[in-house]
Amino acid sequence: MKVQLLGTGSADGWPNPFCTCASCSSARSTGMTRGQTSAIVDDVVLIDCGPEVPAAATKHGTDLSGVRSLLITHAHPDHLGPAALLFRHWAGRPEALDVYAPIGVLDQLQHWVAPDDHVRLHPVAAGDVVETSGYTVRVLDANHGDPTIGEAVLFDVTAPDGGRLLYATDTGPLSDATVASVAGAGFDIVLLEETFGDFLDHRTQHLDLITFPEELRRLGAVGAIHGMSDVVAVHLSHHNPQDVAERLAPWGARVVPDGTVLRADHRHHSPHEVPRRTLVIGGARSGKSTYAEGLFAAAQRVTYVATAPPRPGDDEWVSRVAQHRARRPAHWTTLETSDVTSVLLAAARGETVLVDCLTLWLTQEMDDAAAWDGDLSLVDKQIDALLHAWRVTQAQVVAVTNEVGQGVVPATTSGRLFRDAQGRLNARIARESDDVVMMVAGRPVTL
Repeated sequence: MKVQLLGTGSADGWPNPFCTCASCSSARSTGMTRGQTSAIVDDVVLIDCGPEVPAAATKHGTDLSGVRSLLITHAHPDHLGPAALLFRHWAGRPEALDVYAPIGVLDQLQHWVAPDDHVRLHPVAAGDVVETSGYTVRVLDANHGDPTIGEAVLFDVTAPDGGRLLYATDTGPLSDATVASVAGAGFDIVLLEETFGDFLDHRTQHLDLITFPEELRRLGAVGAIHGMSDVVAVHLSHHNPQDVAERLAPWGARVVPDGTVLRADHRHHSPHEVPRRTLVIGGARSGKSTYAEGLFAAAQRVTYVATAPPRPGDDEWVSRVAQHRARRPAHWTTLETSDVTSVLLAAARGETVLVDCLTLWLTQEMDDAAAWDGDLSLVDKQIDALLHAWRVTQAQVVAVTNEVGQGVVPATTSGRLFRDAQGRLNARIARESDDVVMMVAGRPVTL
């Protein structure tokens, strides 16, 4: 199976031609432009055909003369450009073209089919299975559509050579029925929409950088995708950050330029898999925890080690802990303990562990050892044990810690003692880490 992406952008593309935001400006400066999302399979099956697609095919060195089947997900204008049928008519194509789409799409297309055209319109709905041009197409429910355009669908396409594609745009979080229908599919290529990036208050039937990894997790849980699936984010808009590729990489997904050819027999290995031991460091409110949690957003199972000690009577602290708990996915396991060493030593290969954070861990160790008078001998032993566990753990582990040495010199002896101890701990953990990321103003800087 060969899949060429004729476009990877949203309805307005990326950059939006009327927009001067940082994301659009950066895209213009690098020459990276994304047109309306569309894909052509083996030069035979075209999926979605917005008004930009015919010109995009020419731009990317292909033509549409071999297309025998056209699949259209829904009637929004970036997915449906009826004039393409007129262009085909002008070219005098004698071959039959079978069009499969929801009835709302066909209602618009029928006015563009000339009486002598060999174009056959086939209404489809979620749950249908059709055979066309040697391909098996399973029609899936999309969390999209409205009374003005009718139903929207997604497509599961199996090629004659056995290659299998999931084309999933546009959609919000997938329905349980859709996830169940692709159980065990083991898709070779997955094109999954990711429209809104960090803009989370969009209230639309689309995905963003919070819901996108959750859909990957759900698909992975039923065997629809696996470690060798090539997952590509499409329908990208300027609501995405400039570093979207880096954000997607830990989840095994990527972005590619328009025109890219994907092949089912050339499996993609993500070059940016989360290293086995990652230290995330930064100042207060720098985005450390959010970034660390995001690294495991698509993981099936995560053990979250919360080292915060209880603070009865501190309402602000209780509220902060509650907020942390609320944003963790329901399938994560939370351990509220300062015994990080035992957790790391007990973790088996393939497990994922997130420790948040080492600063509170050190605070608890100094409290337990009554070390605030300057005797750190017992604390140093605990740090040695932690370093050993960090070094030998079989788990994939991410730990969060605070950078405390760049602010005002503490006014108290105990404050300076803690600052120095934290700095030494950070340096030792960093030396034993595969990767160290510093968060600055919400942006990750790899050290």
